[in-house]
Amino acid sequence: MAGRRAAVKAVDWVAFAERIPSNQKPMFNALKTRSDTLASKLSSLPVKPPTIDWAYYRTAIVKAGLVDEFEKKFNALAIPEPKDTQTEKINVQEQEANKSALTFIEESKSRVTVYEKELAKYKNMIPIEQMTFDDVGEAFPEAKLDKEKYPYWPHKPVGEL
Repeated sequence: MAGRRAAVKAVDWVAFAERIPSNQKPMFNALKTRSDTLASKLSSLPVKPPTIDWAYYRTAIVKAGLVDEFEKKFNALAIPEPKDTQTEKINVQEQEANKSALTFIEESKSRVTVYEKELAKYKNMIPIEQMTFDDVGEAFPEAKLDKEKYPYWPHKPVGEL
């Protein structure tokens, strides 16, 4: 049965629920309910449809050849199963997502090492309340006063008063 084959790949609902933002929980619950409803309908159906008792119909129907014609047409009927065109695309997308996740993890690890070095610097420096202007310039070179650009800081030059 086509439904049985389509339902082979099970969804890990617990892992799925962990990744859902809180504002999307109602949509997730609706999706899970709909999925469970369809899964229960599929599981209630038999794997093979019941066989038709052609001999009974031959005895019950008066017109000769009608049941044979129906049986012949029924046996010739072949309903094609739809081809799965999306699984391959999903697998490719999953591989790309895994690659991007791995690169993000590697970049994050490198950022963590930089931040840990910076944190160690902050932990080992003297408290900012005890620092002088020279100590601040050494600890934070980006905040160091440029004496050539601002020679009178924090005061204004005499001519600008």
